[in-house]
Amino acid sequence: MTDNVSMTELQLATRNHGMPVEALHYPITPVGLHYLLIHYDIPVIDPAIWRLRLDGLVRKPIQYSLEELRRLSSTTRAVTMECAGNGRALLEPRPASQPWLLEAVGTGEWTGVPLATVLSEAGVAYGAVDVVFTGADRGIEGGTEQNYQRSLPAQQAMSTDAILAYELNGQPLPVQHGFPLRLVVPGWYGMTNVKWLNRITVLSEQFTGYQNEVAYRFRQDASETGEPVSRMVPRSLLIPPGIPDFFSRVRTLRAGICEVVGRAWSGFAPVVAIEVSVDGGRNWHEAELDESGTELGRWQRWHFVWNAMPGTYQLCCRATDGAGYRQPVTPEWNLGGYANNAVQQVPVTVTE
Repeated sequence: MTDNVSMTELQLATRNHGMPVEALHYPITPVGLHYLLIHYDIPVIDPAIWRLRLDGLVRKPIQYSLEELRRLSSTTRAVTMECAGNGRALLEPRPASQPWLLEAVGTGEWTGVPLATVLSEAGVAYGAVDVVFTGADRGIEGGTEQNYQRSLPAQQAMSTDAILAYELNGQPLPVQHGFPLRLVVPGWYGMTNVKWLNRITVLSEQFTGYQNEVAYRFRQDASETGEPVSRMVPRSLLIPPGIPDFFSRVRTLRAGICEVVGRAWSGFAPVVAIEVSVDGGRNWHEAELDESGTELGRWQRWHFVWNAMPGTYQLCCRATDGAGYRQPVTPEWNLGGYANNAVQQVPVTVTE
């Protein structure tokens, strides 16, 4: 990077936090280590009076209390969630926003009501185009005062395996993760998973809210309409071997056999291949996937046995998914810094 992090970016960075990459050891990320991004302020919600409203183009508008939702048939699913801006700070020039490196990810075990269940109870009417999800958090973005809102195409919302989650890792949903209710959509970037959810509205036309039509779009300059950000592109991260320097985080490793371990995921199809490089991406070696055919949108563990000889190395790993997408060695720039899935680079010094 050629410029320093601004005070406004630093302010964002102190409000939000990423998952330390060594936490990839855990198949389910401990709640306190799961990445967190909060657009506005954390709203204060009294669960006794909170209600989820379903309205718009439905046959029967419904309101649910938290207890009423809990009495419906529930499901539990492990879902990997990644911020669309993960890797943004590694772009040049760096887009000005939350300065993520590679740590904006985590896998939680989410429990709640299938979205399809409540949409079925309300009865989505003929002509539905989009389903809008509104959170209780409110702020100003792009000069517009707004509640945080995102939408899904109606057909996608009715057929998806999305969850209206009220628990994370077997405990009530933490306040910072959207208590009392949040949307969880497997395979989609984190901006889709609306926190502090209090309203679901079915529309007969395309939703034109800020977070859909202005933010979270791939564009090269502000004049472009751009394409919407949606599913997670494949990414693999390795647990840096050895021990770190406190300030630089550069690793030092003793020579010998080293098992390099990591996790990989994609929102398009399960990962089918992992490759590892020790020379910055010039030469690649096949790693072994420990899990295959997992649920879409959940990370998979892999490992690679490396005979580390004294010297300096640049470790990389890259994933290929079943849809044919593979991580690039160099990033592709866009204005918002979204979906930068260029391979991780881990400098390692191997000593005697």
